[in-house]
Amino acid sequence: MKTLGIATCLAGAPVLTLVVLIIFQWADFWPATAGIVVSLLIACAFALVWERDLNLLTDSLRRVTSDDTAPVTEPESAVMMDALSREIERLSRRLATRAAVQEQHRRADTLILERLPDPVIVLARDRSVRRTNATARSAFGDDLPAVLRNPGVRGAIERALATNQSQTAEVVLRAPVHRDLYATVVPMDPPLADGGQALVVLSDRTRERVVERMRADFVANVSHELRTPLASLIGFVETLQGPAADDPPAQQRFLAIMAEQGARMNRLIDDLLSLSRIELSEHQAPSEPLDLSGLVQRMVAGFEPRLAERKVQLAMRIEDDLPVVAGDADQMAQVLQNLLDNGLKYGRDGGVLGLDVALAQPGTRWPSRRGIVIAVADQGTGIAKEHLPRLTERFYRADKGRSRAVGGTGLGLAIVKHIVNRHRGHLLIESEVGKGTTVSVWLPLAQASRMADAG
Repeated sequence: MKTLGIATCLAGAPVLTLVVLIIFQWADFWPATAGIVVSLLIACAFALVWERDLNLLTDSLRRVTSDDTAPVTEPESAVMMDALSREIERLSRRLATRAAVQEQHRRADTLILERLPDPVIVLARDRSVRRTNATARSAFGDDLPAVLRNPGVRGAIERALATNQSQTAEVVLRAPVHRDLYATVVPMDPPLADGGQALVVLSDRTRERVVERMRADFVANVSHELRTPLASLIGFVETLQGPAADDPPAQQRFLAIMAEQGARMNRLIDDLLSLSRIELSEHQAPSEPLDLSGLVQRMVAGFEPRLAERKVQLAMRIEDDLPVVAGDADQMAQVLQNLLDNGLKYGRDGGVLGLDVALAQPGTRWPSRRGIVIAVADQGTGIAKEHLPRLTERFYRADKGRSRAVGGTGLGLAIVKHIVNRHRGHLLIESEVGKGTTVSVWLPLAQASRMADAG
């Protein structure tokens, strides 16, 4: 119909003129009729070519204005609008080149954002997360929404979007581990290509704060805990220099006690240094895959001589085909070392020491996520309930005399607690006086995405 209308418009004037000439007999009938037919044929041909050119140009313009960045190339050029067709093709190529450059810039921006050492979150105007970089995903994972809901971070975001100026805030996160963050919110005007209107940069200051606290705590702890063994050593030295100067049996007895006190001081300093190192990295969850089954068996093999010496039977159960966890092998070895060591120290001679490693049962006291539980149970005298909440405090001892007698420093469970915190796990201590104590550690299974990032 469109073609017929165009043809009618083009042939209307000459055909009408010829018809008038025929009516008034100013022209011969047959030649005029032939002119009318020729005019109509030429008009139809012209209309067909015109419509074809219009369709070609329409398709070209549609592709130029679409999201297709490929340049427009037509196998057939327009006949009557060839110049316009070439201009549209050149415009398409320029737009395609510009789109390619913009895509290259966008990829470069994404790559820069992804490789920044600090966690970066891109927010839209409605405060939804557009994207995050690898550091943010590794540092916060599923806890990222909770971080953005923190009053300090949320306040800085609102101020930045309201004033269109950068805002900062110092933030302290209490869970899942203690973290000191410095948040910087940078508004983006105009917004980024993905609609991001604010960048949230979270600089982790935890290590610096821990170092400051650690220096003060280390001095306080050392000065307090070393006072007693140092006083003993000074007293024995004075005795050896005075009354026992000519008493070989007394000298041997005192030297043995001095060696024991020196060893205790050495253990205390080693545990304090170990605890300090753990606290420095506690805010950074490990990402290496760890086979707990193999680690437990290796640790148990090292305890066999002590088990035989105390005539303690080890009841060990390791569930088959345990999945891997994300963990630090050296630190988890220290956890097993401390738990087994406590089980032997405070258990009874000739008793049974239980060691159970299995998947956590859903719907129990453990988190809803899948995880593995390591439980060490002794048959010792047990611990009164009032002491249980404080057992992971530094230097806290439920029975100070017995703890010092068996060589305890009061730091073993504190070390276990900080290592478990770093692994985003949970520590549970259960005890009943006269029946024994069970210490359980829950560790989350490794996430496939984090293992891929680590790899």
